[in-house]
Amino acid sequence: MLLTTGQAAEELGCAITTFRRLVSAGVLPGLSRRGVRIMVPLDVVQALRTREHPPLDQLPTTEIAVLRVDAARRTDEPERSWIGFAGTLPPEDLLKALRGWWRCDAESVAAGGVLPVTVSGYVVAVLTGLERWEKNSEGRHAFPDARLAGYVTDLAVPHISITASLDDDRRLAELLLGTRLASHSGGAIAYVTTHTTAR
Repeated sequence: MLLTTGQAAEELGCAITTFRRLVSAGVLPGLSRRGVRIMVPLDVVQALRTREHPPLDQLPTTEIAVLRVDAARRTDEPERSWIGFAGTLPPEDLLKALRGWWRCDAESVAAGGVLPVTVSGYVVAVLTGLERWEKNSEGRHAFPDARLAGYVTDLAVPHISITASLDDDRRLAELLLGTRLASHSGGAIAYVTTHTTAR
């Protein structure tokens, strides 16, 4: 059974524009077209609807930042070709697309030790290596030493690609990728409590 993007959004309890970000990010399998409409398999939507929240209480900090991005789009910035997320981007392009420039409290982002990246509330990538940051003339921050611990290529299964070389980064990627992580913010960076005490 196939659903329209509007029906899929209704099943998930989200706005149609929110669901279309997932379509544009290239992480939903089995999409087809019926005229101008994009059709989504029902089992894909059901998999998204029943997706678990990450066990944030396993993290050693009381708060982490969450980077909320749109589907990747081209940019003419000198150091990168893309901004945002797409499951089809090579890891090196994806890292450049996600590690800056964002309005945030850089010290708080670094203190969390990990930066889950979400599209429409689903964790599609995980960044680590946030200890150093830079600030530009617009007051935006970038994390030049950030590492891409892993990313999602298929959100329904989910199918994840672990790119981490460090065990701790790998553990964080496996803990967070493909989960449903709600966050609220007027900008790209939100802050989420982990409901734990720092160890």
